[in-house]
Amino acid sequence: MITGFLHLHSTLRWIVLALLLVTFVKAAIGMSKKTSDFKSQAKLGLFTMIALHIQLVIGLTLFFDGHWAEYTVDGYTRFFMMEHTPMMIIAVMLGTLGHSLSKRANDVATKFKRQVIFFGISLVLIFGMIPWPFMRNFGEVFDWI
Repeated sequence: MITGFLHLHSTLRWIVLALLLVTFVKAAIGMSKKTSDFKSQAKLGLFTMIALHIQLVIGLTLFFDGHWAEYTVDGYTRFFMMEHTPMMIIAVMLGTLGHSLSKRANDVATKFKRQVIFFGISLVLIFGMIPWPFMRNFGEVFDWI
């Protein structure tokens, strides 16, 4: 069952990244064009926030189960314990703030601006903390220094 959660967590990241990217780009376009319609953007922000939370719940399930260490390569234990998990929690919190604060804003320009800021920072954090396959041997490159 844990293997299924691991595959689901790995697959769902693409949906989360796509939703974050689309939300960020559409908010940036809406902000630059000074669009007055925010209704579809609010729904997109909601779906992005829901996807972020589902991904977080699956990730925390994997984290607290403890079997994730069996799937990690040497040196990745520190990455998952000290970098990946806390930064992803912060990224989800920022995505939640992006949706909540934009919903509470009075004018449409502020709504778009808050989504650009919070979903943008969340997107950067998530891109930086995903354990990409090509980075598995990245530390070995600098062993000779």
